[in-house]
Amino acid sequence: MQYALLIYEDESVYGPEKNNAALQEIAGKHMSFSQELGAKRLGGAGLAGTHATTSVRSANGTRTVHDGPFAETKEQLGGFYIIEAADLDEAIGIAKRMPLQLDGTIEIRPLMRG
Repeated sequence: MQYALLIYEDESVYGPEKNNAALQEIAGKHMSFSQELGAKRLGGAGLAGTHATTSVRSANGTRTVHDGPFAETKEQLGGFYIIEAADLDEAIGIAKRMPLQLDGTIEIRPLMRG
């Protein structure tokens, strides 16, 4: 079964610079983690910070464009993996090993297949 592992962290721990030490450190950890997953990793990527986010919202049939993410929260979606796992238990085991800089959440969602 295929799962999306969505990484939510407080992006302020990485600071405003693109090439700061904290960001370089976590990127290295994710490169190692990706190699460890091997063929179980089907895809994934880090995402630009919320400063680069644009949202399209729909209300009563009208769509509007807004700067920033849809919700204002402490943790923001910062990246994702698409993995192949035998079941939810295996996906949870993989998510528990995923690198985080400090505190955060790994959301696990099965992919829908038509």
